[in-house]
Order: sequence, then structure tokens, then C-alpha cells
Amino acid sequence: MSSLTPASLDPDDSLSDVKVESGFLNLYISDDSNCNFGVGSCREQLLSEVSRLISKYKGEHMSITLAGHSMGSSLAVLLAYDIAELGLNKASGSNSNRDIPVTVYSFGGPRVGNRSFKDRCEELGVKVLRIVNINDPVTKLPGVFLNENFRVLGGKYELPWSCSCYAHLGVELALDFFKMQDPSGVHDLDTYIKLLRCPKMVEVAGGNGVDFLSKLWTSSVLCAQLLDTWQWELYRATWFKL
Repeated sequence: MSSLTPASLDPDDSLSDVKVESGFLNLYISDDSNCNFGVGSCREQLLSEVSRLISKYKGEHMSITLAGHSMGSSLAVLLAYDIAELGLNKASGSNSNRDIPVTVYSFGGPRVGNRSFKDRCEELGVKVLRIVNINDPVTKLPGVFLNENFRVLGGKYELPWSCSCYAHLGVELALDFFKMQDPSGVHDLDTYIKLLRCPKMVEVAGGNGVDFLSKLWTSSVLCAQLLDTWQWELYRATWFKL
């Protein structure tokens, strides 16, 4: 179900040009009443829990961090967008004037929506770090042909089909690994994690190369998130791994 469809997650402000992959959206919002393992759709369960935690720790410094691998990363991106679009992370009603930051760590994730979706996420302040293996085919889907690289002709003229082009979000942290003995390992989460613990083997796309990576790697936020040493005395963090 790789066709694009309007996200329409905010009933009060439906942005028809903000589109996401219909299969991911269907998985996110579908409610199987015959299922014995859930009490609602993925969306209903996650938003309910996020709302509960935000209410419980109202007045404290909070952050919402979502992590997902493969299809889980697409759900994490949709959830982050949903939280921000609905304004659940707004500062109103708390003792802080600072909105709750929403961040996604995507491991081997596919594209989720079109350029308007990307722009809207950036407008809402959703931050995304995409950890990808350049040999992983999943990170190139959907939109193998219609993607962010084929929207503009000569860097100036937007093509008629640009609204149907998929686009990646955020900053890409590029890994490069492949084993002939185990080609399926290019999408393996455990391999992703092991390589992240060896920053000299990592390159960053869209940044300033090694200098950008060294700054990113030594930043307290990234080190804390990846190495499970978050500064609990400073922030109350809400984690959801999808």
C-alpha cells in the first residue's frame, strides 16, 4: 500500500497536501475489534499513554523520545507528527513556557510521507535522526523513483509530480556495512547498534562530515540516548520503542 494519502490526523485542521504512505497510516490508525491483544488502535493506545504521562509529570521538564526499527520507525514518525499536530506537547497548562521536545531515532526506516509532510514536521519542531545502512534497501523505500531527488529540475523548476514524491525527514547518520556471508544482515538492528558504538566507522549525510559527527557524538543528548545514560536529574523523559 505504497500510495500516498492525506494524513488527516487532526480533525480540526485537515491538511490535504500533507500525505503519508497509506499502508503505514492504516497500520497506525486501524482498530481491530476482534483482536484479543489490544484495546484500540496503535494510535489510540500510544496517544492515551503519552497524554497520561504528560499529565502525570506536568510542571516538570519533559522530553518525548521515540525509537523504532524498520516499520517501527515509520510508526514512530507518525506518532511524533501526531503528538505535535494535536498540540499534546504544548506548554499550556504547565509551569514551563517551553514546549515538550519530540524526537525520533529511526533505525533502518523507510520514507513515510511526501515533501509537505516533511515540511510540516519541521514546522512543528519534530526532530528526526535517521540511522541508515547505505546498503539497506528498506531505507530506499517507498519512492525508489519518485523521491526528494526527483522533485526539482536543474535545482530551480519544481516538476508537476513533486507532490507525489516521497521525502526523508531529519538528519541522516549513514553506516556502510555488508557481509557476503549474511546479506540479510544489512537490515539487522543488532548490527546497527554495534556499529553505532564505533563512531569512527560512521559518516553523516547532509551535515559537515566527520566534524559534524564528532560534535553530534559528543553531545550529551545523543550519547545519553544511545548509551542509556540520560541525565535523569535534568529531564523526565518519555520513551516509546516501536
